[in-house]
Amino acid sequence: MSPFVEVCRYKPLPPFQCPCRSSPTNPLILPKLSSNLRLLCSSHPRFNRISLNRRFITAVARVESDHLGDDGNSKKEEERVKEVKSRSQFKKRVVFGLGIGLSVGGVVLAGGWVFTLALAAAVLLSAREYFELVRSKGIAQGMTPPPRYLSRVCSVICALMPILTLYFGHIDIAVTSSAFVVAMALLLQRGRNPRFSQLSSTMFGLFYCGYLPCFWVKLRCGLTSPVVGRSWPVLLGGQGHWSVGLVAILVSFCGIIASDTFAFLGGKAFGKTPLISISPKKTWEGAVAGLVGCITVTVLLSKSLSWPQPLVSTIAFGVLNFLGSVFGDLTESMIKRDAGVKDSGSLIPGHGGILDRVDSYIFTGALAYSFVRLHGV
Repeated sequence: MSPFVEVCRYKPLPPFQCPCRSSPTNPLILPKLSSNLRLLCSSHPRFNRISLNRRFITAVARVESDHLGDDGNSKKEEERVKEVKSRSQFKKRVVFGLGIGLSVGGVVLAGGWVFTLALAAAVLLSAREYFELVRSKGIAQGMTPPPRYLSRVCSVICALMPILTLYFGHIDIAVTSSAFVVAMALLLQRGRNPRFSQLSSTMFGLFYCGYLPCFWVKLRCGLTSPVVGRSWPVLLGGQGHWSVGLVAILVSFCGIIASDTFAFLGGKAFGKTPLISISPKKTWEGAVAGLVGCITVTVLLSKSLSWPQPLVSTIAFGVLNFLGSVFGDLTESMIKRDAGVKDSGSLIPGHGGILDRVDSYIFTGALAYSFVRLHGV
């Protein structure tokens, strides 16, 4: 026989209607409660009552012999709840992932100002999340974050960089003018002396969230020479001759998606050896699976889209996409680890923030553009 506390939730009852006909002979022992719950206990000769934020629950103490295994049952119930929650989270990831993928595919095919403005919107949201991470408690304890007004100005500047890149055709003017504006804003702030930590975190934000994404604009909109045409896009209502930039960006995007997917599945099935301490869930087995998946998809898609590269160059392009994806992912993991948060935001259900979704693409754009330019395509 062991005392069992049954907690029921219903409206308060008068003492004569309480299920207890007599006060319990054994004292009612409650577990250790958190002060944040604000639980108040009140005793009565006929019943015990616990109030929680103006709502009432009644605890009835009784002795039952069939509740000896409640600890095991509660653990099973917790596991079942976790499994249901995990499935629900996975469904959200799949649904929103497919929606985002289709939207991004349409924007990439459209190109021009449609692609650039969509990228600028993503950059604005990513920059806002980055500067919120910089101002978080975990990072701000060891450094002086930039002023909030400067963070907002830098977010807008980052969003303008892709637009200026498309308009002027290169990134130099956008980067130089942005760095000048930020440095002057720090030097002229009132009542405070500028700190090096403010300058370094702000400049890295401009580089990370503004400068690097501009290479996707240069890749998609700057390389307009056509590749050998295929008949199957025409059958689907598309273009018969696609530009080098369009083919390169499609191959890169699909390679990154394959890298993330195969790395997740490979790590789930075979992962045993940790890859790096800043991201404990990543394993070497998952990384190898991601590399193989990225190269495979890159080769197959390059052949389907008539990518004018030999097999060795195509494999090298897949390796670059994989390395850029992993490096971008680990960089954001390092920032989040210092900030003490799991996700950069909660904008996308099941995925976290926008920065959680685009981290693999940030460095890859510069690598992909440099590869295509160096090979003279």
